[in-house]
Order: sequence, then C-alpha cells, then structure tokens
Amino acid sequence: MDSQTSQSSQPSLPSPSPHTFQVDLRGLVDLLSHHLYSSPKVYLRELLQNAVDAITARRAADPDAPALVRLFAEPGALRVEDSGVGLTEADVHDLLATIGRSSKRAEGLQEARSDFLGQFGIGLLACFVVAERIRVVSRSARTPDAAPVEWTAADDGSYTVRTLPDDARPEPGTTVHLVARAGAAEWLAEDRVLALARGFGSLLPYDVRVGEEAVTDLPAPWGRPYPSPAARRVALGRHCHDLFGFTPLDAIELDVPLAGIRGVAYVLPSAVSPAQRAGHRVHLKGMLLTERAEQLLPDWAFFVRCVLDTDSLRPTASREALYEDETLAAVREALGERIRSWLTGLAAGDPERLAAFLAVHHLGVKSLARHDREMLRTMLPWLPFETTDGRLSLEEFARRHPVVHFTRTVEEYRQVAPIASAQGVGVINGGYTYDSELVEALPSVRPGTVVAELDADTVTAHLDAVDPAVELALAGFLAAARAKLDPLGCDVVLRAFHPLSVPALHLDDRAARHEQARAQAEEEADDLWAGILGSLRGEAPRARLVLNHLSPLIRRIGSLGEPELIGTAVESLYGQALLMAQRPLRPADSALLNRAFIGLLEWATNGEGDR
Repeated sequence: MDSQTSQSSQPSLPSPSPHTFQVDLRGLVDLLSHHLYSSPKVYLRELLQNAVDAITARRAADPDAPALVRLFAEPGALRVEDSGVGLTEADVHDLLATIGRSSKRAEGLQEARSDFLGQFGIGLLACFVVAERIRVVSRSARTPDAAPVEWTAADDGSYTVRTLPDDARPEPGTTVHLVARAGAAEWLAEDRVLALARGFGSLLPYDVRVGEEAVTDLPAPWGRPYPSPAARRVALGRHCHDLFGFTPLDAIELDVPLAGIRGVAYVLPSAVSPAQRAGHRVHLKGMLLTERAEQLLPDWAFFVRCVLDTDSLRPTASREALYEDETLAAVREALGERIRSWLTGLAAGDPERLAAFLAVHHLGVKSLARHDREMLRTMLPWLPFETTDGRLSLEEFARRHPVVHFTRTVEEYRQVAPIASAQGVGVINGGYTYDSELVEALPSVRPGTVVAELDADTVTAHLDAVDPAVELALAGFLAAARAKLDPLGCDVVLRAFHPLSVPALHLDDRAARHEQARAQAEEEADDLWAGILGSLRGEAPRARLVLNHLSPLIRRIGSLGEPELIGTAVESLYGQALLMAQRPLRPADSALLNRAFIGLLEWATNGEGDR
C-alpha cells in the first residue's frame, strides 16, 4: 500500500495538503476486525509490539539505551510513549503508510530482525479498529540531527506529515496518540487498557507501565527461585488457577533451550475427551501470542494445558496462532518427550502420584502407549483394564492367565464375561478406546504372551456338553425351539454351565451381526437393492442361543408338552438373553419380546381361570 510522495514541510510553512492511502482504508479496517483479528483488543498488542520492537532496534546499536514504555489513558483517547529507535520523515513516508513493510527492516537492522515480534508490517493501521484518528510524534535515534516528525492519519484514508521544532520531542522515541472511534471508547478506558496490557505484556523484557501501574511481572513463575519443591508446586498451582481456572494435579517443566522454549504444562485435575481440543497459552519473545494454541502438543497429550514463552516459533499473519512448519513439528516432538519423561519418572520413583494421575488420565497414556512400545512396557504394571478378574493391569492379568483372551466390543464382553468367569476363562474388555490395540501389542513388549480374541465358538467350546442321551430325550423341545428362532437367524444349542442363574446365553460375533444386518436390509429394500444385497450373502456363522441344562427353569420348559407354550417360552428366553447382553434390539427382536410377553400373560391368565 504505497503512499503518494510528499515534500518535507517546515514548521513555519502552512500545513501540507493531506495525502491518502492508496487502498480502501474502511475496507481494510473491516478486514482486520472481522477476518484477521479475533477481537478489537489486539490493537493494544500492536501498540506494545511496535514500542518493544523500537526499543529492541535501538538497543541493537546502543545496548545502554533506555527501555521504557508508558501508556496514559484519557477519556476517549490513549497515549503510548516509548524510548525506542524512532523515525525520520523519510521513514514515515516509506513505512508507516505502507502495508507489508516495517521499520524493523530498515537498513542496518536486518541482522537483528529475529529479535523483533512483528513480521508483517500491519502495525499502526490495526489501531483504526478502535480509533478514528491516529497521531504519531517521533524522533530518530539513528539520525540524531533529524527534526521530530509528526504523522497524523484519519480513518477516511487521509494523512499528513510534517516536521516539528526540536523541543517538540527532545529525546529519541515515539509517542502515539489515539482518538476513539464512535462506540469504541471503552477499549481506551484505563482499566481496560491495564487489563489488556497485563494480559499481553506481563512477560515483556522491558519496563512497561499504564500510568503508575506496572505491567511486566518478571521473571515468569516457572523461572523464579523457590525455597523448596513444595513451595514451587504451590506457587505454580496458584499460577495455573489464575490463568486457567483449575488447580493442577502436577506441573511439568517444559524447558527446551535448543528450541527456545521456556514454560510449564499443567496436568488437568479431571478427565477430558481426547476429541476436545486443548487451548494453550503461548508468548512470543514475551508478548502473548494466543491463549488457544491447539497444535502445540501431540494429540495424545490432551490431559495438560501449557503456558510458555518461545523465541523460535513463527506466528500466522494475525499473530494469534502458530504457523505449521518444521520448527513447530520439532517443538511438538520435544514437548511430547518432556511429558513422556515425566511419566517415566513417576513410574520409576513416585508410584502414588502416578496412580493418582492414571485414575484420571489413563486414556491419554493409553493413547501414547499405542505408538510408543517403550511407554507401553513402562506402563504395563499401572494401566487399568476391565477384566473378568476385576480392574487389573495387563501385566497382572497376563501373569494369572496363560492365554489373554479379549473382546473387541463392550457388547461382546457383556455377553461372555459372566459365563467365561464361571468357567475360569479370563477375558479383557477391549471395547473401550485403545484397549484392544494395546492387548494385541502385548506380545511385542512381553515375549511369550499368548493373546487371542474371544469369539462365540471359543466360549461354546469351554462350556460342558450334555450327555447325548439327555439331549436325545429333549430332541422334540430343541427342534421346536430351533424352528421358532430360525427366522431370526439364530440357532439353539444345549450346554451345561455356571452360574445356574443364567438360563440362556446369546452368543454371536461381528461376522454374524454383519450378516444379520445385511439380511434385514435385504428384506426392507426394493427389488434392485434386494438383489444387490442378496449377492453379498456370506457364509458367516449364525448367532446362537445357548440353553443352560443346569438351570431349573430350562428343565421345566423342556418338560412342557404344549408346542405353542414352548415357542413362547423360547422367545422369552431369547429376548431376555439379548437384554442381559445389552445388545441393541432390531425391530424383529422388539416385536418378538412384545409377542412373548403378551403370550405369557395370556397363558398365565387362562391357567388361572381354569383352576
């Protein structure tokens, strides 16, 4: 955005005619406020950033130069003064009115560019988000003989530049005056300015004040000396509560000198979903960049919230997020390693704190252990799993059982857990997030361990067969039961098993459920889709209803002489077995349950009337 060229104006001459920005400034303000910046509050960050960068530029040439930033709020106005490098009139024309460039790129300072916060040259124009007029008075430290210069701009796109007498600003530096836009005066109020300045600039390396109130608070809480580790934990816990609103379970140091990272990760005191995107607080060279950085840590580290200061990461154009590049990827890996080391240290030296952590955040550690075999090996004695022996670690469960059986879904586990436990078969519920993957990875970190998925055939094989003579005597009953359930894609078998309180067990596997779903869809589809689905018919094993011959109820039903009553009883057993397994019911299953319930009521009431 280039400005028109103008001649220098002397103070004794009439004011020069105004120049205009060669862009639609109103459109630019709309772009900044509605598309680039998340809130008008970033205007103060831009002012602080310009002031801090100006001081950095001056100190590159003069390390002993003063480093002061002062903000003075007045009704409907704000004044910001800094002791930085300042500007000449040529700098003003060349830089202040030109988007995409910055005084930080001036000749002789290119080598110091990495020390600056700003990289995109939007600068003072961002202040038009809250201001209708901006006035800048500046004196250059690089050109001591140059007169002070004044740049005044309005939100209609016009600006004027003129030189001032030497006494207008005797010392190098810059003063920025803002006059609020209609409806934006609240953003320039003193209490708002102080709160924003502390939010953005509490870690800045220079003396920043709003009136007499200090803004900076150095060193950062994680960089201060404390009399004891306990005192440090208390102080960091208080800092976490002030920033994030919770008291952490623990604090993890995130000092990575090679990446220019200094900070701390706070462990959340309650469980969160892995899908919930964590918002981290990131400062860039002391200036707050964002409170919602999401890509800073590996996805598995969703159980911590970070606050850190960095020299190396690159901000996006709005300076409200991090640019995804190789540097950020390396930092993410390094921070993940710090958290991993913390976990390993707890496992080695502080099992009580580790147990307290895992009680809340075992899901995050399981997520990490899926991809990190060393972490899985370290956490084997600690990670809890739901098993038929209670909540145990994989290590303890594998010691108890020569074969580690597991199910892939919660429904499958609920089907078989009571029966398998009674038969002495240990089973792990692999239906929860990450669990089946970790069980399958067990042999890679525990050589010799045998892992097997538990299916309906395996369960049936562990149940006791019934004497052939007994089964032959019940052939008529079993035939009637099979005929009743055959339309539902379910076989009937007779076995003897414990506990006696379970009269029937419904067993199937994913292949059988898939075939059931296909058959149901085929029945409900039109001719075209029914033909397509019919061609997909598989040879998957059917579901089965296992009747428990040891159950007194099954023996009584088997002795019934009425075929219709046998059918109703078998339908009731089938529906009850489905409900016990907490399986979702198909429409046909719901209809069966209703039919069986009504049939039993009719039988019971008719029997009462006959007696």
